[in-house]
Amino acid sequence: MANSNPVNWMNRMVSEPYYLLHFLAFFSYIPIRCSVVHVFSPPRAALLLHREIQALLAFCVLVAVKVVKTESWETFIADTLFYAKIFLAAVTLVVDYHFTLWYALAFLVIYIIAQQPAYGGLGTTSQLTPLQLETLLTEGNTSKFWMVEFRSLSTSSCIRASSFFPELSITFSNKNLSFGTIDLGLFPNAAEKFGITLGNLHQLPTYILFNNGAGLSRLPEIDAEVKFFYTPVSKKLLCRHFELDKLLLDYIIDR
Repeated sequence: MANSNPVNWMNRMVSEPYYLLHFLAFFSYIPIRCSVVHVFSPPRAALLLHREIQALLAFCVLVAVKVVKTESWETFIADTLFYAKIFLAAVTLVVDYHFTLWYALAFLVIYIIAQQPAYGGLGTTSQLTPLQLETLLTEGNTSKFWMVEFRSLSTSSCIRASSFFPELSITFSNKNLSFGTIDLGLFPNAAEKFGITLGNLHQLPTYILFNNGAGLSRLPEIDAEVKFFYTPVSKKLLCRHFELDKLLLDYIIDR
């Protein structure tokens, strides 16, 4: 996973409101538990401890699975916090359902006022405006291929996938293949021009591979059906769909 330096994540946890507020919310369970457990009867206190151990073990198993399977820290953190909220709700129901409601309200407020930060690296990608992209594609005096990511960092799917494109650009960019990103949150009018429906969250992020100014391939497809369950974006999926290995190999052979 990208950006896996623990020191960087500790710094971000302190400096980013999203991480800091979640940390404070979860940490608040400790003084709450200590203040109420002494008034519980022994059977109820034993039940609470039993539920806490069950929740902790299940949480650790899920986190271990996510560490192995997840390609980005953004996705790992988002899923970990989601699991932690579920187990916290289950435990606080044993304490008092009023605490469960309080935590639900607290996390709702955090969701409203703070957003999970996206991956901060750029790799070798170029941040483009729609006009700059149109100029690059029409003039044709730069790369033969342009792979462009259309995203909006106000959506969770784009935040989860925010590290994939920069990492791919480091591996596969060359004189024939360049990488660029367009933020549709800043340029929403460009979405229609490239066949992207902003109201359909499954179309963000959208990736288009241009060959000599013309769209060669895209993910997801412009006429893709809306499905409740869909395959999330991954680096492996992008490499396979756009045949990035083949493009790099062709460049090396022709060089």
